[in-house]
Amino acid sequence: MASFIQLLVSGLATGAIYALIAVGFTLLWQTSQTINFAQGEFVMLPAFFVLAAMNAGAPFWLACLIGIALSIVILGILFKFIIVDPMLKYGVLPLVISTIALSLFLKESAKDFYSSQAQSFPALVPATDIHIFDAVVSTQSLAVLAVAILTVVALNILLNKTRVGRQMQATAQNPTLARILGIPVQRMVLYTFLLNAVLVAIASILVSPIYLAKFTNGETLGMAAFIAAIIGGFNQVRGAILGGLILGVLDNLSAAYISSQYRGAFPLIILIAVILLRPQGLLGRIEERTV
Repeated sequence: MASFIQLLVSGLATGAIYALIAVGFTLLWQTSQTINFAQGEFVMLPAFFVLAAMNAGAPFWLACLIGIALSIVILGILFKFIIVDPMLKYGVLPLVISTIALSLFLKESAKDFYSSQAQSFPALVPATDIHIFDAVVSTQSLAVLAVAILTVVALNILLNKTRVGRQMQATAQNPTLARILGIPVQRMVLYTFLLNAVLVAIASILVSPIYLAKFTNGETLGMAAFIAAIIGGFNQVRGAILGGLILGVLDNLSAAYISSQYRGAFPLIILIAVILLRPQGLLGRIEERTV
């Protein structure tokens, strides 16, 4: 029982990181029909922004703010105006190819301009263990869970309790009607890209103390988050959250109780099962977006 609780908590912590990244996938798709296959590299890069700021003398908390700010500019504003807007008018496929090329560029840039070696990354809290029902649980896992929960709560408040959030949802559901109602659709789409940049930066700060900061992190994280978004439902933020948590927990439990050698296969098995049994995802809706 103790080992199960330990695996459950660490799985929820990993799943919470997947969920944050998957929510970004979902938001971009809902508002702009953008499937960002560079999302994993978007998570990898902010950790190097933070480390570069710390090397320049900034304390950790300030370096994190600098990393988030750079993410907003580079992974939010520049990504939208330099990559997405020019390519989207040619259709989804050219944009997908562009994001794949961008992922390769970001990965190689991090390797060449910073380091090809894994870098240690400061943790949010000291690495200690606490006992919960005889299970030894890492404080880092609890800190990741706490920050992820606070982020999701803040996101929910933004999307459902504010005027801007409701306008963003209206833009995602029916851009044409949103324009008729006087909603600044292009500004709402831009806000979504900025929101995604903040989410990936937070995910990067949370995951890097665990996985270290290395240029290959994006491959695993991007794929896991993409699978989580499909499992939960690509047109539902809450589906992306659920998909991330399910994937993180099942990944941990299957590696411990079934086989660690086939750990990478279990998410794909879950994905295939969901596609066959419920193609729209666990919480997804069967509907077409009105353009």
